[in-house]
Amino acid sequence: MSTAALPAIGSPALRQSLHRAETRRRTVAVLLTLPLLLFLLVTLLVPIGALLLRAVENPEVAAALPRTGEALSGWNRLDTPPAPAFAALAADLAAIEDGAKAGGLARRLNTEASGARSLVMATYRAVRDPQAWPATLPAAEVQQRMLALDERWGQAKYWQAIAKNVSRWTPDYLLTAIDLKRQPEGGIARVEPDQRVFGRILLRTFEISLTVTLWCLLLAYPLAYWLSTLKARHANLLMILVLVPFWTSILVRVAAWIVLLQREGLVNKSLMGLSIIQEPLALLFNRTGVVIAMVHILLPFMILPLYSVMKSVPPTYLRAAVSLGSAPLAAFFRVYVPQTYAGIGAGALLVFILAIGYYVTPALLGGADDQMLSYYIAQYTNVDINWGMACALGAVLLVATLALYGIYRKLAKAELSLG
Repeated sequence: MSTAALPAIGSPALRQSLHRAETRRRTVAVLLTLPLLLFLLVTLLVPIGALLLRAVENPEVAAALPRTGEALSGWNRLDTPPAPAFAALAADLAAIEDGAKAGGLARRLNTEASGARSLVMATYRAVRDPQAWPATLPAAEVQQRMLALDERWGQAKYWQAIAKNVSRWTPDYLLTAIDLKRQPEGGIARVEPDQRVFGRILLRTFEISLTVTLWCLLLAYPLAYWLSTLKARHANLLMILVLVPFWTSILVRVAAWIVLLQREGLVNKSLMGLSIIQEPLALLFNRTGVVIAMVHILLPFMILPLYSVMKSVPPTYLRAAVSLGSAPLAAFFRVYVPQTYAGIGAGALLVFILAIGYYVTPALLGGADDQMLSYYIAQYTNVDINWGMACALGAVLLVATLALYGIYRKLAKAELSLG
């Protein structure tokens, strides 16, 4: 029987052998995690990058009106543009082959200047006739024809909308998402008071999310404490009841709450049967219904971090405080509660972040004044087909989420964990 000779301790051969073994270990580790990294790259990082890119992308005007953009480069944006700008606009519109592209241009300009959609489409259909609008027309003649076609071309606001959007990249969507705007003469200012809607919507989103978070904390803390004091077998059995909502569709739970909270539902009938109320309460299609359903759905996300932290708190600390003369309630708040701050922070952050992105529950159970920011993202995506605005609002939610996570890490000095 023969054995291979091992390199001597401290020799170069031993160091090379250890280095090769470490390289193989790292390579295997990277290969094992590579599928997950690729999955996260494709399903998370690429969509987020596309969202941020689309929030500042403004291709409609830049792609359709390149010559007009050049002609307006020296315009003071106050007076009527020079005749070459009219000629460039007519040439650009005549060169648009696809009607859908012209429609996208008209829709984009209409978001800047009301009435631009009909103006652009009417002009587009007119200049497409090469017999009536030959390419050899002098610029001054084109200007007169366009003004005769529609006198609105003499108004500066339509030209300002074009000049403002000739660049492919724009901060306008992001500025609009926080109730700011670029002024035609330059600079940034707040929009008019009657147009400041997104600030109120964002404030309402945070208000509802904060309310839901506080209710979840109030309900989850005593329940998690009780579970942490039970024997493991009993606690695991009861924890299944906490996890049941995870296994039920959100739509099913929302539909169940519609049945329970309606005027003739089980909740109102029970309260009236117990003589607590005389008339049915308005629990549906208002803020109350939204908060009740969201608390029910998000409660497990508060219970799990709290339970995880509470299980790690030795019960001897509380008993020691009481044995040293502290009142039980004072010992609980001064000794026990501070040791659960990590669970409170993790649970509150999870519930709040999940709540600010809610869409289905407020849409089905809330009224017009209870819709959150996600509702308007869906509105811009599915109805208005304004992807730039939808992505800008999504970017606002993303920034709010990252800011909250940063605050949590700074205050808790720990990573987010469910335990």
